[in-house]
Amino acid sequence: MSAEIRHELVAMCDAIRHRGPDDEGQFFAPGVALGMRRLSVIDVMGGQQPVTNESRSVHVVFNGEIYNYRELRRQLKRRGHSLTTHGDTETLVHLYEEDGDRLVHALRGMFAFAIWDAQRRRLLLARDRLGIKPLYYWKTPHGLAFGSELRSLLSLKNFPRQLDRRAMGYYLALGYVPDPLSVFAGVSKLPPGHILTWDQERGVEVVRYWSPVRAAASNVDEREAVEELRRLLDDAVGCHLESDVPLGAFLSGGLDSSAVVAHMSRRLSRAVQTFSIGFDDDDFNEAPHAARVARALGTEHREAIVRPDADAVIEAIVRGFDEPFGDSSALPTFLVSQLARQHVTVSLSGDGGDELFAGYTRYPEVVDHIEIRPLLLRALLHRAAGSRPHAWPGRNRLLALTRTRWGRYATTVAVPPEMREGGVALPDVAAEIASLDHLLDPWISDSNDREFATRMMLADISTYLPGDILTKVDRMSMSVSLEARVPLLDHHLVEFALSLPAHLSLRDGRGKWLFRQAIADVVPSMVLEQPKRGFAVPLGRWFRRELSYRVDALLRSDSAIYNYVDPSAVRRIAGEHARSRRDHGHLLWRLLVLHLWLECLTRGELARPSGRELDVVAYAHAL
Repeated sequence: MSAEIRHELVAMCDAIRHRGPDDEGQFFAPGVALGMRRLSVIDVMGGQQPVTNESRSVHVVFNGEIYNYRELRRQLKRRGHSLTTHGDTETLVHLYEEDGDRLVHALRGMFAFAIWDAQRRRLLLARDRLGIKPLYYWKTPHGLAFGSELRSLLSLKNFPRQLDRRAMGYYLALGYVPDPLSVFAGVSKLPPGHILTWDQERGVEVVRYWSPVRAAASNVDEREAVEELRRLLDDAVGCHLESDVPLGAFLSGGLDSSAVVAHMSRRLSRAVQTFSIGFDDDDFNEAPHAARVARALGTEHREAIVRPDADAVIEAIVRGFDEPFGDSSALPTFLVSQLARQHVTVSLSGDGGDELFAGYTRYPEVVDHIEIRPLLLRALLHRAAGSRPHAWPGRNRLLALTRTRWGRYATTVAVPPEMREGGVALPDVAAEIASLDHLLDPWISDSNDREFATRMMLADISTYLPGDILTKVDRMSMSVSLEARVPLLDHHLVEFALSLPAHLSLRDGRGKWLFRQAIADVVPSMVLEQPKRGFAVPLGRWFRRELSYRVDALLRSDSAIYNYVDPSAVRRIAGEHARSRRDHGHLLWRLLVLHLWLECLTRGELARPSGRELDVVAYAHAL
C-alpha cells in the first residue's frame, strides 16, 4: 500500500474525529484500506477496530450499536466461533461468515458498516433499516470511496467538488438533500435498509433488504393492540439502555420523549439524567413544561435557555453539516446535545413517534383534502392562481385548493420550487425536480394499497425522517461526541406500528390515539393534556429584529446563492417578511444556511472535524 493512500486514509479519519475522539484504527491490504474513529460506549477497553475473524480473511469497520449483540455472541459461540472481545463489532465478521450478506437481518440496532472479504476481494456496505446512521459513497474510476460524512471524501486530494443542481433543487424545496442523492455530483447516500456490494468484476450493486411498507393487519383487537404496543415500547427502551458509559435522555415533555424517559425510570435503579432546551420567547418555550414532567418522573434534570445571541454559533453549526441543512431546530438540538455531553456520553431521544403514530398536525389537515374534479378545471384554476401577483389576496389559498392530495401534503413539508408558485429557485434548478403534486412520487409508489393516512406516514419515514430528523440528531450530537439513540425506531416496534390500520392512530381529527392509550399509565397526566408543540425556533421575530443583518447579507449581489436562486424572489420574500406581511422565517433560514455553507465550502472548512470550536451560548442550570 502506497504512502499516499495511507496518508489519505488518515486524513479521511481525521476529518471525522468528532464522531470518535477516543480511538482510531486502520487496516491496509492489497486493494483495500479501511479506517475508523471510535466513540467508546460498549467494551470500552477492548473494542478497538478494525475487527477481524479467526483466519483474518474478513475485516469490519462499524459505526453504531447492535443492541442484541449479547444474544448474537451466545449463538456464535454455540456455532464454534472464537470471540476475542466483549463488544458488538466482532459479531459482524462472524455473522458474515455464517450468513453472508444476509447478516443484516439478524441485527437489531443502528449501524453503518463495511466488511472486506479478502478471499473474494469483495466489499459489503450496509446501513440500518431507518437510516439512523449515515453512509456516503463515491464511485471513482479506480474503485469506491466511502465514509460516514462527506467531509471524509472532501479530504481526498482528487475529489471533484462539483455541486449537483438537482440536489440543490431538492434542498430549496425540502430543506435537505434526500436519499440517495448528495449535494455533490457523483456521490450517493446509501439509502436506509440497503446494502451495497463492490468487486472488481461487477462494480457497485445496491440492494434493498428491508422496507417500512407492511401488509395491513386485519381484525385488530384494540385492547390487544394497546397491550402489544406497551410491551414493544418497554422492550425497545430496555434494549437501548445497553452501555458501559453514562447515559441520559432528551426531554421536551411531549408524548414521545416523556414515554421514553418514563420507561427508562422504571428500568434503571438510579435517577435518569434528562436535558431540555427552551427559548426566551413564551410562545416557543417548552422548558417549564419539561421541568414539571421531569419532577413528576423523578429525573435529575438540566435545561438551557436559548437567546438571540445564539447567532454567534450559526456558522459553526452550518459547518457541522456536510451538506446544506435548512431545519432551524438544528440550533437547539446542538445546544441540548452540548449540555448533555457535559454529563453523559449517550442520550436517548423520542424521535420517530410522530411518523409511526400520525403525530404531526399535517396528517389530519391533509387526510380530508378533496381534489377538484374534473382535472381540466383544476388545471385552469391552478394556472389562474399562479398568474396572479404574489400579494394578491387569496392567491395561496386558491393554489392549495387546486392541489392533488399528494400536492397538498407536499405543501406541508416543502416549499414550491417554481417562482410562479412562491419559490425562489432559478428556472433551470426548479426544472431539475418535479412540481409539488409529484415531488414525492419516487418515495410513495410501493405503498399504493394502504390508506392515505398510512401512506403519508410512510412517505415521512422514507424522506423527512432520514433526511431531516435523523440527520439533524446525528450530526449535532456527534459534533460534540455524544451518541444519540432512538428507541422508538426499534424495527420490531416500527413494523408493528406500520401494520396497523390508520384509525388506530388518527381518530377524531387527532393523532397518536393508540400511543396515548399505551402510555397513559406510564407518563404524568399533564403530558397527555399538553397540546403538541414542535421543536421550533422564533425565526420570525429574530429575522425582523436581532438577526435582520443576516437578511441583509443574503441580499448582497455577490452571494453564491444566486447561482441557484433568483435575486428578485429573494428580495420579495425578504421584503414581505420585514413588513410582517408573511412569515418567511423558515425559507430565509434555508437561504442563510445555503449562503454560509457555500462560503464554508469555498474556504475548505468542510473537510475538517466539526464541533470542537463551538462554545455554549445558552444558559444552563440544574433543576
